[in-house]
Amino acid sequence: MVAFPHAIALTGGIATGKSTAASLLKLFGFRIIDADAIAHQILDQEAGAIATLFGPGYVVDGKVDRKALGRLVFADQEQRQRLEALLHPKIKERILELAAREEGFKVPYFVDIPLFFERGDYPFAKSVVVYAPKELQITRLMERNGLGYQEALQRIEAQMDIEKKRVLADYVVDNTKDLKHLQRQIEELAERIKNDFGIG
Repeated sequence: MVAFPHAIALTGGIATGKSTAASLLKLFGFRIIDADAIAHQILDQEAGAIATLFGPGYVVDGKVDRKALGRLVFADQEQRQRLEALLHPKIKERILELAAREEGFKVPYFVDIPLFFERGDYPFAKSVVVYAPKELQITRLMERNGLGYQEALQRIEAQMDIEKKRVLADYVVDNTKDLKHLQRQIEELAERIKNDFGIG
């Protein structure tokens, strides 16, 4: 018996288009729990702890300087682990709280978790990977965040390789083309989910 039988993890890699996929899934009537939004809330709540752990320069006017902290943790695995050790238990607790609430509706819903496979500790049996190959990830990330090639590569390589995630997933959404193509992929996914969960 799965603790959260209606939960489907929505994951992928940096710049594979997960947020766009989540927005499209909402249009098809699916509810989404957004781990990134939860992480941002908790990060700001933990501003004092961030200042203690990494230095007061990473907090400006009571808010965490996400860009500066991002540069630090993506360049240093040890610092990234320290940040995750602080935030992850709190993020997970909140996600599971919201998932328990969603289970009351008895319909499938998505939990948008970038590090679903990396963490390996979420009790969700089904997963969707939004896929784009690594070189396309790098290009998109450089364009989106104004990063150089090395910095973009460093951020992508901080996560599990997208090809491995693709193999582990129950469903794969191909986002190698344009928005219209992604819309069709999401439409097909929505149909498969409805069939698999017996929704008319």
